[in-house]
Amino acid sequence: MEKVLLQEEKYIGKYVALRAAADKTVVADGDDPSTVRRLASEKGVKEPLIFFVSEPENIVSPCY
Repeated sequence: MEKVLLQEEKYIGKYVALRAAADKTVVADGDDPSTVRRLASEKGVKEPLIFFVSEPENIVSPCY
């Protein structure tokens, strides 16, 4: 069974950083994973979970 982390359409096609796998709070988003990591770090998140949000029928894979 597939776990859905995000259901908001505004994140489709973007990289998203969460505080942790158990915390679905989005701390940063953008078109480039390096930028998203930097933005999350600037907000005090040392090890964010960063992944690309694809269309709902595709699988979401962690990047880091």
